[in-house]
Amino acid sequence: MNAKFNSFSQRLHRGFTLIELMVVLLIIGVLAALIVPNVLGRADDARVTAAKTDIANLMQALKLYKLDNQRYPTAEQGLQALLTKPTTVPVPNNWKNYLDQLPSDPWGTPYVLLNPGIKGEVDVMSYGADGKSGGEGNDADLGSWQP
Repeated sequence: MNAKFNSFSQRLHRGFTLIELMVVLLIIGVLAALIVPNVLGRADDARVTAAKTDIANLMQALKLYKLDNQRYPTAEQGLQALLTKPTTVPVPNNWKNYLDQLPSDPWGTPYVLLNPGIKGEVDVMSYGADGKSGGEGNDADLGSWQP
């Protein structure tokens, strides 16, 4: 009986062989190689979508500003005019608070007000991931003139 117990005990403490561990690591590596690129690309797509949504919301607030004040804020007044009443000329006569807070783009830089705009009377834009004008891919500029 003691010999049976020792044989059973040895099987319990045997553990995994190096080949078994290598096979498991290989399977995990293959799965990671297939999944990680898809997940990383989605994060960039989500940032672009978030920026487009922010830009659309800022444009709506700017339209309300114009309805109340018969003009858009100047480029010098910037988007800050949606949060605090501008004190520089032209000072709006019927100013209201149009936003609770001014968002930054998903890459952490402020949105830019263009007055006059590129495609419209005014435009709002983000410089993309690189924070610089121009660029391609994730570094491309996003603006209110884009769909």
